[in-house]
Amino acid sequence: MKMKTALTIAGSDSSGGAGIQADIKTMTVNGVFAMSAITALTAQNTLGVTGIMEVSPEFLKQQIDAVFTDIRPDAVKIGMVSSGKLIRVIAECLREYRAEHIVVDPVMVATSGSRLISEEAIEVLKEELLPLAEVITPNIPEAEVLWGRSISAAEEMEQAAKEIGEAYQCAVLCKGGHQIHDANDLLYERGKNIWFYGKRIDNPNTHGTGCTLSSAIASNLAKGYSLEQSVQYAKNFISGALGAMLDLGKGSGPMNHGFAVEGEYREER
Repeated sequence: MKMKTALTIAGSDSSGGAGIQADIKTMTVNGVFAMSAITALTAQNTLGVTGIMEVSPEFLKQQIDAVFTDIRPDAVKIGMVSSGKLIRVIAECLREYRAEHIVVDPVMVATSGSRLISEEAIEVLKEELLPLAEVITPNIPEAEVLWGRSISAAEEMEQAAKEIGEAYQCAVLCKGGHQIHDANDLLYERGKNIWFYGKRIDNPNTHGTGCTLSSAIASNLAKGYSLEQSVQYAKNFISGALGAMLDLGKGSGPMNHGFAVEGEYREER
């Protein structure tokens, strides 16, 4: 039996709602075999991040080498990378192995508001990693950092996505979220704007939505879907995970990534 495969390069979330843990759950439920290269360990929960411990650039490279030289991924999702040295290692490896279907979620701020990346790392991200991406998936605050201006309307989302996409020669999925258009997102691809309209789900537990969306997109790209189809299916998955109304933790809790998994092994005693 063969399966399509996907690699997530991101940080570990000890509470399981975001990062590597969310990525692996999402990829598994979306039908691809998930692999990982961990950039950092975090001590975090639904209330915030209390500690970050980076891996060394050498060890990150070893992880990526181990994956590509054995089970080559059909897609790569990149999440939280907090230092320029690690970003450079990732970019070098992706170029060396000629990785395909690269999805970059430019994680800069956690849902709780905690800053996750340095200013120096943002500049390296722009120079080294974004030009390798097939698509990047910034939310509004991240798009504002990449664009250099504030965004408060749909027209500004379109302009920002266009200029970011042209600057880095990649597609851009600008996520509106609650700040602009509830759950409406904009995909800029090859000079074309495509709006994805989503129904707002009244669920305060949104920890890990960005990680989950980008991982679902990578999973669908790995399976051979177009970028537009991959985004639509990923949004459908997010809606289902949020709609399951899981309620864990004292802060912004996680979604139920396994809402679509059925079978005898899910039965409780």
